[in-house]
Amino acid sequence: MNMHKPGLMVLALMLALPVYAGDNESRPGKGLSEIPDPELNLMRGRYTVGGNAVAWFGVTMISTWQAANGQNLQGALTLGMDFSKGNTPKVSFTPSVSITAANAPLPEASGRSIDGSGLNNVSGLSQSVQIAGDGNRASNVLHLNVRNDGVVPGQGNGGGAGNSSVQVGDASAVASFDGNSAQLQLRMEGQGAVQQWLRSGSVGQSIQLMADGQQVGNRLQIDLVRQSLAGNLPLSQNVAQAITLNRGIGGVGGQ
Repeated sequence: MNMHKPGLMVLALMLALPVYAGDNESRPGKGLSEIPDPELNLMRGRYTVGGNAVAWFGVTMISTWQAANGQNLQGALTLGMDFSKGNTPKVSFTPSVSITAANAPLPEASGRSIDGSGLNNVSGLSQSVQIAGDGNRASNVLHLNVRNDGVVPGQGNGGGAGNSSVQVGDASAVASFDGNSAQLQLRMEGQGAVQQWLRSGSVGQSIQLMADGQQVGNRLQIDLVRQSLAGNLPLSQNVAQAITLNRGIGGVGGQ
């Protein structure tokens, strides 16, 4: 019996000592803290502290075309979507197109052809320039501006879906928005076409020229304004509660 007393004393001493490591692991944390990636991998879903929501999404398209005979085609449109008041955006659309008279007949461009139909199958961002001629200048420019100040630009006087078009002889300019896609197009019969578009899964710029001495430019600007979730107290509290609840779940797999 005496041989077992030291072992009993050690066991009693271990049970009497506080287990700091175990307490720290099971004790819920105070406040919010960033969660490391390995721990996120064990959770269902993903959460971020102080994330961002889209408050404003805007697109501006400008296309210009100066032909060799002095004719000028111009088109522009602005499209804005205001999400600051809820999930259903307030949409504004403002188009503008114009064509100036030509000083001389258009140059002969027969026997030349360009095929850009494959661009209709491209998803994501696409920029294309196809030229069958000499002495031409063409450019596609795209800018993306992202702001985190949550300040939504003014809506302006534009309404929802609509279009604006003008045609002078064989030249036409069209700016349209049907509620699902926006498009800006300049066209000269037998000379080519200039286009910009925004539709489901696709943003693009295309220039097709079949003449000489043309000066063409596409410019597309996308503005994105983000608003911190910290400005939305109920949503922030829900996210914080979800994080706290998931941190207490152990051995849960899945992504």
